[in-house]
Amino acid sequence: MEDVLTEIPPPSRFFQEDLNNFTPPSPPIPYPFVLFSNSGEVDLPLRPSLLIIAVSSPSLHVFHSVSCKTLIGTLILPETTFAGNSIEPSLKDKSCNIYSLDGKNQTLLVSFQCPIAAERCHAVAKLLISQQIVPQRVLILDSVQNRNFRGKLSRDEALAFKLETTSERKSPSLLKGLNLEYLPSASVVDGLGAALLAKCEINKIKAVLCVTWPEFGAAVLSLIKSRVLPALDLGLSLNSDADEYGFPRLDKDPFDSDLYS
Repeated sequence: MEDVLTEIPPPSRFFQEDLNNFTPPSPPIPYPFVLFSNSGEVDLPLRPSLLIIAVSSPSLHVFHSVSCKTLIGTLILPETTFAGNSIEPSLKDKSCNIYSLDGKNQTLLVSFQCPIAAERCHAVAKLLISQQIVPQRVLILDSVQNRNFRGKLSRDEALAFKLETTSERKSPSLLKGLNLEYLPSASVVDGLGAALLAKCEINKIKAVLCVTWPEFGAAVLSLIKSRVLPALDLGLSLNSDADEYGFPRLDKDPFDSDLYS
């Protein structure tokens, strides 16, 4: 009797690629774009001396609490729905807003409150780094995941590491007095933060990628407020709700493992 599990199946009338010929191709996703509030009064591209890009949850919370900032634009991702967003900027919105921190567009903040798909990261990075905005220096605030870190991380300890472009390494540090260690060898940073840093390296822009651990929690929020923010020396003031951290805290990373510790 033949084994139905190992028996070679009969040939199909069509190969898989032949079947795909009957399926209409998916329409291309429109390119992301930036919509400025006063587009007629803005000279594009913007050329700020410093561009801060907040990706991690704690950094989003800290800069949302900055009292003196002006909304000047929004990055539009056509595949992202804005249904349910509030009129005033809120941490619960799925948005990517662009703010001026000094009123003169010399210090800009981009807050990514919506996830960016991997295949869209380079398009977004190109738009923010070399098309609509051409910054002199860039600070990217992201988080490192346990599965991408070479070593063992404790959730009870807040840590910060950095990666930087060649141009930044040859110049005085952007984060004055903050001696961050480099991300350990064999550790990986992916997603939007990596795409932004790579684009800065290609364009020879001074840039620092600061990644913090853990992804959520009051400890890392305090680290950003007490060490990273003062090192920028921007004189920013925070609202009273800066300590009300409402993001969820994961009890255990699903990829947490002792295999590589």
